[in-house]
Amino acid sequence: MWQEKIEIAGPYQFDLALSRLAIDPLNIVTQEERMIKVPIYSNSPEVATVRAIGTTEKPEFLISGQDSSSKFNVLQKVASIFQWDISLSEIDQHFSTTSLKDVFAKHYGTPIVLEFSLYNTLVKSIIHQQLNMKFAISLTEQFVKTFGFELDGVPFYPSPKTVAELHIEQLRNLKFSQRKAEYIIDLSKLIVSGELNLEHLAQLPEEVVIKELTKIRGIGPWTAQNFLLFGLGRANLFPMADIGIQNAIKALFKLEQKPTITEMQQYSEEWEPYLSYASLYLWRSIEN
Repeated sequence: MWQEKIEIAGPYQFDLALSRLAIDPLNIVTQEERMIKVPIYSNSPEVATVRAIGTTEKPEFLISGQDSSSKFNVLQKVASIFQWDISLSEIDQHFSTTSLKDVFAKHYGTPIVLEFSLYNTLVKSIIHQQLNMKFAISLTEQFVKTFGFELDGVPFYPSPKTVAELHIEQLRNLKFSQRKAEYIIDLSKLIVSGELNLEHLAQLPEEVVIKELTKIRGIGPWTAQNFLLFGLGRANLFPMADIGIQNAIKALFKLEQKPTITEMQQYSEEWEPYLSYASLYLWRSIEN
């Protein structure tokens, strides 16, 4: 077993990040101990434990794992997931003179935390399409616990190969719609065949990623944007079709009805080039 202490530049509000991660029962979070167990997807899956020991202004973390031979890769993966190389100070300063200044003050230092794998990002987004949050979370949990596996008590999503070999009826039994079952199985088959290479896609410009992903049945602009935001951590994404963001803007600006696309474009002009952070903080403003 190994352990490494990491110090990063503040502000970084790990406790608020954990509170958002704790919404998903698949995330093994212990908020009292400021700790999360992170599934590391690699040829040999493993679990990394991340525990905060510092403050918002002086963030420090203890990262531990089992296999010392993979320590470097695990540390890189954890740093990427939690976006430790991003200057939240610069972003906070940008929003301090915008219409979101109060929201950013309340959730000061909250980072964007990435999904634990690119494949998971797409599968989760497809499952969540046009579902209320409670049912979407429940359906995703059933999917993972039925077809995935556990390591050290941490759930892992099934691999693309596992899902590609499923029958539609197996997903339908979990209350998947016919179309969503087809979408997820077909997506997995594209990855297994090599027709879709998510690691290669991750290196491409945003407009190319959206163009390539939306060619795939079941993936529209909303899912592609979520992939860019929570899969790749791109900083300037604003999924205007997202109901949560629409509701947050309606509440924040005291609108009588949900904002139009034109209104959202007008509001968001001053938030660039950090629209992804505007999106996150707007979601946070209406989450329990």
